[in-house]
Amino acid sequence: MNIYVGNLSTETTEDGLTQAFSAFGQVESVRIIRDRDSSESKGFGFVTMQNEQEAQTAIDEMNDKELDGQAIKVEKGRVKTETVRSTDRRGGPRGGRGGGFRPDNRSGGGRDSRGGSDRGGRRRY
Repeated sequence: MNIYVGNLSTETTEDGLTQAFSAFGQVESVRIIRDRDSSESKGFGFVTMQNEQEAQTAIDEMNDKELDGQAIKVEKGRVKTETVRSTDRRGGPRGGRGGGFRPDNRSGGGRDSRGGSDRGGRRRY
């Protein structure tokens, strides 16, 4: 079972989490999520335990307990699902600057790159 552990202290290590959760059964793996650039802890991580009953006992016993000076949040981990980004009608990401789909057929304001007007994409001479 995958277990989410939140509100971790910056002092908490993977070895420390392993030791804390080992009191309830065999720990398969521990991973603290870190910032890609600075390698600092983001304050949460995951513990994997094979035995469901031991994992549930660990969740019940460790939730709101203090670890390295912080009251940690422990709950059953959620299954990671693929997220789908919203897109505009052209297939690009939403919220981009200008040029997106406009239901009233306006080009997005201002002059377009062809030197035309901003009224329906028609050129004015």
